[in-house]
Amino acid sequence: MWLGACTSTIGTWMQILAQSWLVYQLSNSSVYLGLDAFFGQIPIFLFSLFGGVFADRKSRQILLLMSQVVQFICAFLLAALVATGVVRVWHIWCLSFAVGVAQSFGGPAYSALIPTLVNKEDLQNAIALNSIQFNLARVVGPALGGIALAKLGAAWCFTLNGISFIAVIVSLLMIRPRFVPEKTGESVLRSMRNGIEFLRKREGMGSLVALAFLVTLLSYPLITFLPVMARDVFHGGSNTFTLFLCLSGIGSISGALLVAGSENQMGHAQRSLVVMVLLGILIAGFGLSRSLVLSALLLFGAGASLMVVFALNSSLVQLYVSDAMRGRVMSVYNVAFRGGMPLGSVISGLLIKRTSAPVIMIGNGVLVVMLALYFLFVQSKVSKL
Repeated sequence: MWLGACTSTIGTWMQILAQSWLVYQLSNSSVYLGLDAFFGQIPIFLFSLFGGVFADRKSRQILLLMSQVVQFICAFLLAALVATGVVRVWHIWCLSFAVGVAQSFGGPAYSALIPTLVNKEDLQNAIALNSIQFNLARVVGPALGGIALAKLGAAWCFTLNGISFIAVIVSLLMIRPRFVPEKTGESVLRSMRNGIEFLRKREGMGSLVALAFLVTLLSYPLITFLPVMARDVFHGGSNTFTLFLCLSGIGSISGALLVAGSENQMGHAQRSLVVMVLLGILIAGFGLSRSLVLSALLLFGAGASLMVVFALNSSLVQLYVSDAMRGRVMSVYNVAFRGGMPLGSVISGLLIKRTSAPVIMIGNGVLVVMLALYFLFVQSKVSKL
């Protein structure tokens, strides 16, 4: 499963790089770039709760297979549009939305499936190792994508992404999960409410969900607007953008390795909030920097800090939930986690148009620091989890 997911995610990051660059080339607009991220992420915000209910009722393997097939088709459609020279920004937005819908059902199924492949005592390590495959792909994918974009063109990036889905489809057909959801006559809405009530009644968990939303709202624009920083601030091309993506990914791998190597199962939230302070400082520093070398180092650190925060928060939620409720609870968490991404991208995109990308990076970084300090010292229930 790890190998299949890693291969597929490498293809996905090749497409993300080429697609971001293509949208910016076609539109020359940070708003359009932010809207592409919005259309890709908003279905996850809208439909993940339904995806979580299905993940606790149906075979998680089948849901994931259906999700992968839809994304497989979308990748080849985009490749065909680019190869024939008829692609428009609205085509890309529509396909981004379709991929987002597929991920809104595949994401909760994947989050619920992974913990059923390991013992509970290995859960934190498994989540961190899963983060490593994702972020290893964030390094390899953009590097290969940058080469393919420069040498072969965007259409080949999308074609190679389509081919990469074969690996995860094969791996899904091979695995044998320990837990298979039981059939139930409970209504979809009732099942959804049960997942929300579980989080609401568990002390501190509601605040953790809110924190997940706010962190992604403020930190994800760092990745979304790297093309703007690469071209408009550092006056580089696709190679500079690729370098930034790769360094962020290498940092994330380092952060995931730190979490995977940690034997401490306690104090996740407090450690996460302390690292959040560092994350905010690094994002603000990236906005202030005009040195390519310094900016590269700051991106590496921000990538590592971001992954530590995400991995610790995710493992904390997973530790408190049973297999039977896992799909629904993780779908609520993922709605918050992924919901901040499109909203943050659109808001930051509009603000960048009025000011500049560095100013918004600095502002987001300062807000991340303030948010972490608030949950550390004012809303302290979270830090005790």
